[in-house]
Amino acid sequence: MAITGDIFRQSITEMLAESPSGAPELHVLAVDDSLVDRKVIERLLKISSCKVTVVESGTRALQYLGLEGENGSLGFDSVKVNLIMTDYSMPGMTGYELLKKIKESSVFREIPVVIMSSENVLTRIDRCLEEGAEDFLLKPVKLSDVRRLKDFIMKGKVKEGEKISHKRMRSIDCSPPLTATCSLLSLPCDPSPSLLSPLSTKKARL
Repeated sequence: MAITGDIFRQSITEMLAESPSGAPELHVLAVDDSLVDRKVIERLLKISSCKVTVVESGTRALQYLGLEGENGSLGFDSVKVNLIMTDYSMPGMTGYELLKKIKESSVFREIPVVIMSSENVLTRIDRCLEEGAEDFLLKPVKLSDVRRLKDFIMKGKVKEGEKISHKRMRSIDCSPPLTATCSLLSLPCDPSPSLLSPLSTKKARL
């Protein structure tokens, strides 16, 4: 059974109701083959009051969601994930391939997927957005990126027509709710880098 936009927003409301502190909490599945990058994104998400599940590959992400194997298009209805953040360049299964698998699922296709990469390749960005990615963030991911993503989802803005077009945003000012465009324009969009210390992000490895 496909999850409609209304059901997706209802799942967010249920997640908030289940939060012990009553504070806004989203469950984010973070996928990255780099241990350092996994620790960085996990720390940023926890600082932003998000519940985090981290896995090291696209295959492990599909296993967690119940999308691997013969019934890979079905998934587990009991798995509550509000956002998926995945690295683009990973061995075995790339972030783009993981994105396609998720969007083929009748259960998880409505969950926003954000692609992360250390390289600003416009054709790669456009391909991911056209496949259904909600945004494309340039590494290193910043605390402001995570907070804007959270605000974006909490305000119920995950709907068709609201995805960021990086080509379009290059020609106008940097004022969208998400941060990837700011990164592409090399504008200052982040708080103090000390939030990432002592962890360091990996260099471009494509």
